[in-house]
Amino acid sequence: MSEFILVVDDDSKNKQILHRFLELEGYEVASAGDGEEALNIAREQHFDLVITDLKMPKKDGIELLKEIKELSPSTMGVVVTGFASIDSAVEAMKVGAFDYVSKPFQLDEIRLVVKRALDYQRLQTENYSLKKQLKRKYRFENIIGDSPQMQEVFRMVEKVADTDSTILITGESGTGKELIAKAIHYNSKRRDRFLIPVNCGAIPETLLESELFGHVKGAFTGAIATRIGRFEAANGGTIFLDEIAEMSPNLQVKILRVLQEQEFEPVGSTKTKKVDVRIIAATNQNLDEAVKKKKFREDLYYRLHVIPIQLPPLRERNGDIPLLVNHFWEKYIREKRRHLEPIGPEVMEVLQRYDWPGNVRELENLIERIVILNEKGKASLEELPDKIYARQTENSATQIFHLPDTGIDFNTLVEDFESRLIKAALERSRGNKNLAAKLLGLKRTTLVEKIKKKGVESIMDRS
Repeated sequence: MSEFILVVDDDSKNKQILHRFLELEGYEVASAGDGEEALNIAREQHFDLVITDLKMPKKDGIELLKEIKELSPSTMGVVVTGFASIDSAVEAMKVGAFDYVSKPFQLDEIRLVVKRALDYQRLQTENYSLKKQLKRKYRFENIIGDSPQMQEVFRMVEKVADTDSTILITGESGTGKELIAKAIHYNSKRRDRFLIPVNCGAIPETLLESELFGHVKGAFTGAIATRIGRFEAANGGTIFLDEIAEMSPNLQVKILRVLQEQEFEPVGSTKTKKVDVRIIAATNQNLDEAVKKKKFREDLYYRLHVIPIQLPPLRERNGDIPLLVNHFWEKYIREKRRHLEPIGPEVMEVLQRYDWPGNVRELENLIERIVILNEKGKASLEELPDKIYARQTENSATQIFHLPDTGIDFNTLVEDFESRLIKAALERSRGNKNLAAKLLGLKRTTLVEKIKKKGVESIMDRS
């Protein structure tokens, strides 16, 4: 849809020239001959931009812009006048004018001013929309989990989000520590300022100090210009220090000072800078053990450990797996524009039996891969990685036998056990010999030979 522009000028010739020119540029245009007429039009129609003469009867351009801004704060304003002065320019800017053009003007100048004003308006609208999306996305109610462990995490987030207390989030890799940090920030009074993430384990130690605190020009080789650091960029907001256990002892001292004094010096500078920053730290390591081994400062640990939040691994909240699977399934079907059936109970059961050492991240990556590569219109057991199959069959394949004093018939017992394994695999695969062979780690031809040899009860082959 084209942007809508209102042209206001008591000089009918200028008004007609601007009206026609802007229409040829592809905009929708309305025009008025004085401020009162323009205001009446603006009460009935939203305009993206108003271009108004300054000196007009009944209502001048400054007064008009002020009243239109009250009706529609997002409307941009440009003042055009033949009586240019610094005072009138300042007055126009005070009521919200985007720019100020003197008569006589060139149409190329009008084209450029209009484009800049509308580009700026689009940027403001996109930023506002993005902030709304971020707040909605990271509301803690939208983090998936119905287990008692996750409900306790949610309650803790709700209690601490709108405070300025330092938070330490612990948990294995892939459990969602950064997601919780974002939920805390976007539910806090700092939500309209920046959340700045820093992965302390991904940045070389020699660069991390400059990354955190900034540096002045000439502080070290390659410092060709002064640069602000992440702490300064996060001023008024939140900084998220991920994998903080990877930080060197030297930097730990400097982080401790920021926590205690809310101040630091950029690399190469003697000037102290004050900041108002909330710190959320995270680690997948046991900091208690790191402190005992002198790998992490005890004083920093206790400063970070004001409010600890422990995220459980996925294997300890098995009941959340169906919720997560369905959430990611729907998400990637929507993103990749695929038409797939919901996850069936067989696949879901296998997914619930797996330990998920990579936690939620591993599960999400698997679901995304299945959605992208799926050619059958639904998820099937054949699409699951071998390691998940291996885990699925481990419990049924591993049997502990009691060895009686009288001994056993080894060959008979092994034959019986092998037959039961084959039956279990055929039942699990609903007679699909390809899948049954995969479950048992056999070639299909080998499995077929064993079925014939052992006289295992036939199940309809759907392969």
